[in-house]
Amino acid sequence: MKLYYFPGACPLVSHIVLEWIGKPYETVRLTREQTKEADYLALNPTGAVPTLVDGDFVLTQSAAILDYLAELNPEAGLLGDTPRERAETRRWLGLCNSDLHKTFGLVFGPAYYTDGDEAQGKVVAGKAAEKLQSLFAIVNDRLRGRDWLTGRRSVADAYLFVLLMWADAKKIPLEGLDELRKFQARLRADAGVQAALKAEGLA
Repeated sequence: MKLYYFPGACPLVSHIVLEWIGKPYETVRLTREQTKEADYLALNPTGAVPTLVDGDFVLTQSAAILDYLAELNPEAGLLGDTPRERAETRRWLGLCNSDLHKTFGLVFGPAYYTDGDEAQGKVVAGKAAEKLQSLFAIVNDRLRGRDWLTGRRSVADAYLFVLLMWADAKKIPLEGLDELRKFQARLRADAGVQAALKAEGLA
């Protein structure tokens, strides 16, 4: 099994999950330029990361990769045992992937949405930061009285940890969201998280 990634980008989530699963895998570090080359585009036509290659099976999109890894390794307990447990995991995975991650796109690259207009870009990024604060507040409430989003460790927790790294990198204000900070500290102390961060040169 092979994971293509940029350091610190969303493939870090899959990298953490692969560590939690504990089976052999390899990683391929790419530059942004390499993702536009023909060989890589044959694997992932969007020219983005992550891409997971498992034998003759090529899979893109973080949510699909995480779901596949969890389904393939049920003994790791990263998705849930019952339909309701799996639905809860996918609910929080969806919020991370479709709401938080999508909104971060407006913070990381506002110029794309404003034709390079710097003033407009600042407005877009500022509004996105406000939206992120409101979304993180929802997650903070969810974590009250819980160590994990669903009550047990899941693929969604790995995603949330990476999103919190991005929030710190972009200085998104998270004052008063103490449950998130406690969660972040627990995950940072996790052996699998530490291994993935070290492998990507982030620790």
